[in-house]
Amino acid sequence: MNAPLDPAAAIHAARVDLAAACRLIHLFGWTDLLATHVTYRVPGRHDRYLINPLGLLYEEVTASSILEVDLDGRVTAGEGDVNPAGIVIHGAIHASVPDAAAVIHLHSRDGVAVATQEEGLLPLTQMALMVHGQIAYHDFQGVVLDERERADLLANIGDRHTVILRNHGTMTLGRDMGEAFARIWRLERACRFQLAAQSAGVPLRQLPDEVIARSHEQAQAIYGSKASFFPSGKREWAALRRRLDRELPGYAD
Repeated sequence: MNAPLDPAAAIHAARVDLAAACRLIHLFGWTDLLATHVTYRVPGRHDRYLINPLGLLYEEVTASSILEVDLDGRVTAGEGDVNPAGIVIHGAIHASVPDAAAVIHLHSRDGVAVATQEEGLLPLTQMALMVHGQIAYHDFQGVVLDERERADLLANIGDRHTVILRNHGTMTLGRDMGEAFARIWRLERACRFQLAAQSAGVPLRQLPDEVIARSHEQAQAIYGSKASFFPSGKREWAALRRRLDRELPGYAD
């Protein structure tokens, strides 16, 4: 059994994982210039979390550039500015959802396009069915700068970990960064395939309700919190970190 990291080492590891997530978001083409946010709860604390600073492109983020903030968005470690929309969304989740150690929020082309469709993500593909049963929806109320929206957001998320913010974007929660990233990757891929199918201009083949229900159960067996095949995104995260080390190193600095 691996010995637990000391507090300083655990915080550094969290910073490295957050920087890695930012670099990977750049590699996958999910960025929105300086907008959107990735956060990670400071290990051992429930009143502090780490966030990418406003002003850096995602490919520029490093472990040392990441800010530590309190639940009200005040910077407690590091130098730089914080996007206030990130504080409203991420602060609410980190304060109220115990299992949400990591939160990833995107404004990708495919995610926003599906978030703008009336029925959201459709149960049309195997890829969609791996996330379809776990999606929560939150209605757009304007740019997320009003803390009064926090209560509605948390109520809509409930016990789900995959979120479509209608007319806005996508978001996932995870017990660690690997879990959150694997979930956002599956959601974004499902959105991309839905748009590709719809763009063909031909009738789409619908699946029977019983097949959809069975696929939801299979998704839990494959990707659920107690799954053994792809546990918590650990295999995916290790592979993604290896890719990052080859293609865009320097994030751990």
